[in-house]
Formats: sequence, structure tokens, C-alpha cells
Amino acid sequence: MDSKIYLGIDLGGTKIEIAALDESGTQLYHARISTPQPPPASNAISLSEHNNFQYINILQSIKQLVDNCEAELHLANLPLGIGIPGALSQETGLIKNANTVCLIGKDPAGDLSVLLKRTIKIENDANCFTLSEAIDGAGKNHESVFGVILGTGVGGGWVINNRLHIGANAISGEWGHNPLPWPSALDEPKQRCYCGKQGCIETYLSGRGFSRQTQLQFNLDLTCPEIIKKIPENEFAAKSYQLYVDRLARSLATVINIIDPEIIVLGGGVSNISSLYTDVTSQWHKYIFSDSVNTKLLKNTFGDSSGVRGAAWLNK
Repeated sequence: MDSKIYLGIDLGGTKIEIAALDESGTQLYHARISTPQPPPASNAISLSEHNNFQYINILQSIKQLVDNCEAELHLANLPLGIGIPGALSQETGLIKNANTVCLIGKDPAGDLSVLLKRTIKIENDANCFTLSEAIDGAGKNHESVFGVILGTGVGGGWVINNRLHIGANAISGEWGHNPLPWPSALDEPKQRCYCGKQGCIETYLSGRGFSRQTQLQFNLDLTCPEIIKKIPENEFAAKSYQLYVDRLARSLATVINIIDPEIIVLGGGVSNISSLYTDVTSQWHKYIFSDSVNTKLLKNTFGDSSGVRGAAWLNK
């Protein structure tokens, strides 16, 4: 193979995915395994020991995926990027703000560099998603792309001219931990977020946040897909969806008011609700500080593979 090959790893809470891409974006190899989980809770094992056990198993699993990929391609020491559910602290160089809590306070890039004998780039998974969609996905050929994850949590990333904007504190794009804008009595009660605050955008717009808010406001104990399915027959499901659309419109309007991107790309499980793209854009003009709105709201091109592709592009 004459062209350069890039490896990407997408490390999630339930799966670890690897892909090898050539310079044109063609996928040459792909594999996915379940993320190792901590052992069952035990009084004899501390929380720290549980986390260390899971962390070590994750590192070994990544090494095995890389070894298998390179053996299949008959190549070695390929450039590797990794997307993680967290961010690197500018203060310590260790992982912070990770949903996969065993990563917090760890140095997976450094530890894997020793295991795999190469320099490794590591980045937040939402940033990897956005980079993928900006380079050769829904935001291709556009200068400013904001990527949105609406899944288990709510994350985001910002790419300008195909380069990630990380920010002074490595939290660029973390719109999910701002408060829901322009709140009213229709947004009560507020849920407590894992970050310690109440009323974060994530608690309303993540898949489980949507489900929980529907339960709190309308006493419907349904998952996000079940809510959408019941809209034609259940007035409370329909009302909950209408509130979701308005909350998403408000929240994305604040993003547009601040960074004014050309493209906003949605990812995560909630992005599969096809009606969002017209319903939200028909409402967000009410909250955007402009006489017209040229920003486009688009569904991702690569779906669940955007994260692993973006991780590979970290070395492009």
C-alpha cells in the first residue's frame, strides 16, 4: 500500500471500535468489541481497585485490536488516534470529565504509547465525531462546523477549516453543561445533572434525559424511541416531543448566537428522529439574533462510525 494509512479507536462505555482508513477515507479494516466492565461490586474491593481493573483491561483490549488490525493489513506502527468520553486536563495532562469514570485521572495516551511503542493522539469523542463530519461527512467543504452528540449524554465539538478548536480549557463545544436557555414553568421540574448542577441542557436533550423528563412531567415511563412511536396515539407523548423540539431549538440558537457556524451536524441515537431537522429549524429563528438564518441543521453521514473515523483523522 503506497498511501498513508490511519488508525482510529472509538472508546465508548459499551463498545470499543477500530478502523483503518486510507487518505481518501476508504475503510480498509473494521472491528468492534464490548468494552471491558469492572468486576461485580464487592466489599473486599475498593472503588479505586474496581476502576483500575477496568482501566487495565481496556488498555489490553485496545492493544489487541491494534495488533489484530496491523497483522491483517501486514503493516506496523501505523499512526493511531483515540476518541474517548472525556477530555485532557490542561493542568495535569490526565483525563477529566469522563462518563467512563475509570479513565478519570489516568493517562491512556501515555500508557498506550508504552504498550504499542508509538506516539498516540487522544481527543474527546464528540470532537472526533465533528472532525469526521467536517472532513468528509455532512459538513464537507464548509469552513465552520459544529457537531452535536444527542445520545446517552450531550456533547459537541467545533471544527474550523478542518481543524479542531480545542479551547483554552479543552472544553470547546461542551454546550450540554450550560443551563437550558429561556426556561419557563413548562421546563419544570429540573433534573440534577451528574456534573452536580441542575437544569443542564444534557438533562433535557440526551436520550435518557428526554425519557426522564417525560416521566417527571407526564408520568410516562418510556424510552426515547417509545415516546416517538406513541406520538400519534398519546397526547402526552406528543406534548413531550413538542417541548423537546423547542428546547433543542433554544439550545442550538445560543450556539448560533455565539459562534455562528455554517453547519450543525447531529449525531447520537436521538439524531435518528427524522422529524427533528424540519421541526427544529422551523422554530429556532424565534431565538436567533438575526433577521435570517443561513445555518443548516444536518444529519451525520457516517452514523455510529463518525467517532472512529474522526479519531483516525486526528493524525491527518
